Amino acid sequence: MRRRVAWLLPMTVLLLLVGCSTKVERMEIGEVKDLSGRWNDSDSQMVSEAMVQDCLNHPWLSDYSIRSGKKPDLIVGSIRNRSSEHIATEVFVKDLERALVNSGRANFVASSEERSDVRSERLDQDLNAAPEMRNAPGMEAGADFMLIGSINSIMDQEKGEKVIFYQVDLELVDMRNNRKVWLGNKKIKKSVSRNSFGF
Repeated sequence: MRRRVAWLLPMTVLLLLVGCSTKVERMEIGEVKDLSGRWNDSDSQMVSEAMVQDCLNHPWLSDYSIRSGKKPDLIVGSIRNRSSEHIATEVFVKDLERALVNSGRANFVASSEERSDVRSERLDQDLNAAPEMRNAPGMEAGADFMLIGSINSIMDQEKGEKVIFYQVDLELVDMRNNRKVWLGNKKIKKSVSRNSFGF
């Protein structure tokens, strides 16, 4: 009996070590792979592209272009994470900015944090650059519209199954008068099942 136990113990340890090894594979950036069911990069890209497409296909854009004769200047304001998990809203904001700029139908204004860096550089140029190379202060483009919103989630869980529902709400606000010119919303629902050996 002792020999059998002595033989089983090392084999069990070996199996546990083999089962716990780490394997890393490179993936295509656009490849979708949901591991936990939580919000991920694919959700961020899909939602931002769908919402920007919806936003740019509503009357506010043509109304503004007819009235002003130019493309609107947009800025992304606060996108609040009101979900039950940590979401890097900065990634989502950059996905929104990218989709808006790449559409070619709107211009984008730097955020307040980015403007601070640019203004610091402009001040440095004013002191150190040749006169013909300086960019004067007071010539910045102001935003015509601000995009604001939130990410919310609801989770329902029972034993080894859970359903996660995400809702992203965005609003486009006219900077002249605080009127909301577009309201958008995108929903994602995920079902996650775990077997009895799940973590």
